[in-house]
Amino acid sequence: MTDTFWNELKEELQKGVSKKGHPFRYATLGTVGMDKLARLRTVVLREVLKNGNLRFYTDRRSKKVLHMIENPKVSMLFYQPQKLLQIKVEGLATIHTDQDTISDIWKNIPENNRKDYTTNYAPGSGISDPETISYLEGDHFFCMVEIEPFKIEYLKLNRPNHIRVRYSKNDYGWESEFLVP
Repeated sequence: MTDTFWNELKEELQKGVSKKGHPFRYATLGTVGMDKLARLRTVVLREVLKNGNLRFYTDRRSKKVLHMIENPKVSMLFYQPQKLLQIKVEGLATIHTDQDTISDIWKNIPENNRKDYTTNYAPGSGISDPETISYLEGDHFFCMVEIEPFKIEYLKLNRPNHIRVRYSKNDYGWESEFLVP
């Protein structure tokens, strides 16, 4: 009975990657580092793998990378306002920095987007003037993060009844149960 909702959430996540302007293109990523404080930021969903893993890109010097090294358990939140659909993903983050993987992806990053990964200073560093940001020539701090989900919640705000389903990964696949919204 929950297969319909499972298929919808997978389809919407795929649209986040493939359909320009789809709200699932952007997700809120939550991490918790050694300071035990939840940190939230927006990331761009770049790929949904056949196994359901999610990928995004970042600068390997960013705080989120440090947090994921300290604690690889993360959450991602997606919201589709036209459908009143929220998807919450909990999973384990893996940071890919190996040159073979990165160089293949780097070749396909548009030239004007590459500068996001080539600043002289790490993201979040203090500066006196945004016009004085300087960039490296030929070097970069690009990396890819892959999230392996272990729990996914589907919430559809609907009348007369909201629908909420939790999917939990086990050794045999995914099991589901309806939850009180």
